[in-house]
Amino acid sequence: MATELEPPGTSVPPDDLIKAVPLRRPGRIVVAVVLVVLLALFIYGAATNSAYEWSTFGSYLFDQRISQAALITLELTVISMVIAVILGVFLAVMRMSDNPVLKSVAWLYLWIFRGTPIYVQLVFWGLITTIYKHIDLGVPFMVQFVHLDTGSWLTPFVMAFLGLGLNEAAYMAEIVRAGIGSVDEGQHEAAVALAMTWGQTMRRVVLPQAMRVIIPPTGNEVISMLKTTSLVIGVPYTADLYSVSRQIGGVLYRPIPLLLVASAWYLAITSVLMVGQYFLEKRYSRGASRVLTTKQLQALATAQSAGPADGGKA
Repeated sequence: MATELEPPGTSVPPDDLIKAVPLRRPGRIVVAVVLVVLLALFIYGAATNSAYEWSTFGSYLFDQRISQAALITLELTVISMVIAVILGVFLAVMRMSDNPVLKSVAWLYLWIFRGTPIYVQLVFWGLITTIYKHIDLGVPFMVQFVHLDTGSWLTPFVMAFLGLGLNEAAYMAEIVRAGIGSVDEGQHEAAVALAMTWGQTMRRVVLPQAMRVIIPPTGNEVISMLKTTSLVIGVPYTADLYSVSRQIGGVLYRPIPLLLVASAWYLAITSVLMVGQYFLEKRYSRGASRVLTTKQLQALATAQSAGPADGGKA
């Protein structure tokens, strides 16, 4: 029998409340048990497999050469990403410009650096001192202001982070362009109505809102850059984490445990970067989420149960 609707503000007896019963899903339990068993078997097999040589792994995990190489890998990642972000912002602005020359130059840059493999680009950077032995700056056929010997300042480390940074800038340009494009046009119009300049509009209105879209893929690119540093051997630069662990493994004739050492360091650094990415995303997503907190939900439920002050009459 249907119950009569209670007037607003009337409390419902506890016995009449609907008791929610969770839906039983035995399939989830079966899948979870199977996955846990498989994971346990894999861990047991890896722990008892002599090919991994865990004693060698423990001996070289905190070796000074490995830790120094990890620091250099982190330096390569940071410097390359700084170059990529700065250049990527300029390229994104050029792509969105009404000037056809700027737009064409930016498109050509992205076409070249996104269309060729990063390893091939790094190999070319390693040969740059052979292709361009000297760089002269000045007025052609008239006066020369600067004469640079590329072999004196283009060290393998410099060529490594230049190659990584210039390649990553092409991807960062698209990320920044997508973030700026996600901001509603009304925000630009409101900034113009407040007599803001273009720089003030970008700095105070557009970029703070675009960061919510830019941060997640940028965090992924930083993590990807950390792992891409293992390709700088194409320059060739052999002081990064992967190259050093490979050299030690080759000398010891034990490549497997040294590869595990490098993997452990990559995982550790990646974990720290993921934590930083989480807090950055949380900071720039404030006010964008529609999920109510527990306190807000309780206040909303209390207001709905209380009803209008006049007993529900209009």
